[in-house]
Amino acid sequence: MDRRELARALSSADSIDAPAREFEPWRVLGVTGPPGVGKSCLVDRIVSRWLEQGERVAILAVDPSSPITGGALLGDRMRMASVDTGDNVFFRSIATRNVPGGLPTRLNRMVDLLVHEGWTRIIIETVGSGQSEIRIVSVADRLILVEGPARGDIIQAEKAGVLELADLIVVNKSDLPGADRVAEEIHLSLNLSDGESAPVILCSAETGFGIDEMIAAINNLPNARGPAIARARERLLATHQEYLLSHPQYADVLKGLSEGRLSIEEALSILQRG
Repeated sequence: MDRRELARALSSADSIDAPAREFEPWRVLGVTGPPGVGKSCLVDRIVSRWLEQGERVAILAVDPSSPITGGALLGDRMRMASVDTGDNVFFRSIATRNVPGGLPTRLNRMVDLLVHEGWTRIIIETVGSGQSEIRIVSVADRLILVEGPARGDIIQAEKAGVLELADLIVVNKSDLPGADRVAEEIHLSLNLSDGESAPVILCSAETGFGIDEMIAAINNLPNARGPAIARARERLLATHQEYLLSHPQYADVLKGLSEGRLSIEEALSILQRG
């Protein structure tokens, strides 16, 4: 499948017919974190190193939806120099379309197709929408949380569980004041948790500081840290949500609810009939 055919197939994810991928050895890296911490710049660094190592890398950048067209806003492409470096890299912006959880439906099918087509590493960069970011574990085999200085009470902001599910925590913009303090706060928080904590790495996508250490840590990530039950729960919820939003009577049921013609119980009964 050439690049144009692949892009067309990803745009029609409902019709994707690819075998489910194996989760080990791992291929899919989720990169999450709040807006403004430099996720896209770090992804650019990761992609460049993986290309040097002979990988074929596909990037799915989950972008906010345009309020006019409903499509993805392509800001991430503008910040990634590595997306134009040849046939071994593929970039696709995907609109959230305001789906709960911050991830578009059919994302798992898109990843299955990319793996089937021979892409050896796949990066999913989330939009950075806060507490809903834990949904990324329903797709990603390994998860990086990116933080940065000047974020206020970081531990409070991430209390929804991303800190506990992340396999690696990267504090970007280490060249700016406050980065060391942020890393120390995260270390202290993780030390209070049960079990082995995720590594915390200081780096700067701007200057290159710590990038080698980060790439080495990513390449050698062990089994996913997050509790298996949490990851299974998010996969189940994501699949259920996909089923609900793709149900042929979904729009009619939603309209019936909004007009008061259907109760919640009646709406659920209709959607459960298949």
